[in-house]
Amino acid sequence: MTMILIAAHLLAAVFWVGGMAFAYLILRPAAGPLEPPARLGLWRRVFGQFLPWAGIAALTLIATGFAMIFTVFGGFSGAPVQVHLMLTIGLAMAAIYLYLVMRPWQRFRKAVDSGAIADAADALGAIRKLVALNLTLGVLVVAIASAGRYA
Repeated sequence: MTMILIAAHLLAAVFWVGGMAFAYLILRPAAGPLEPPARLGLWRRVFGQFLPWAGIAALTLIATGFAMIFTVFGGFSGAPVQVHLMLTIGLAMAAIYLYLVMRPWQRFRKAVDSGAIADAADALGAIRKLVALNLTLGVLVVAIASAGRYA
């Protein structure tokens, strides 16, 4: 059972953090030269597909993380410090994701759908900053997990 939890946890982390890295480091620069209506429409479709899957990944990470805390470590008191750090950062990432989906994404989606280019561009800027923050936190969690495994 532990191997299944670890595999699900790692796959969810790879999907979420890798998806953010792709969007921020590859897709964003590639979409930059597009005219605003085309660029905003592209991001509308990308986020429309990615955000639900990122939510599933976040829920999977939280569920498998808590399951491992109790099955592998016997609870919080038995979990090493890096597990507590990963949990704290992971919950912060989930909160940032929820805020992104509930505020800037809704604003962006409505603006793109109504043709309000300036409002869509502003909302996309907010999304970009939140993705950059979550990507940074995600890379930090991967570093903590890697270092903790061999410490």
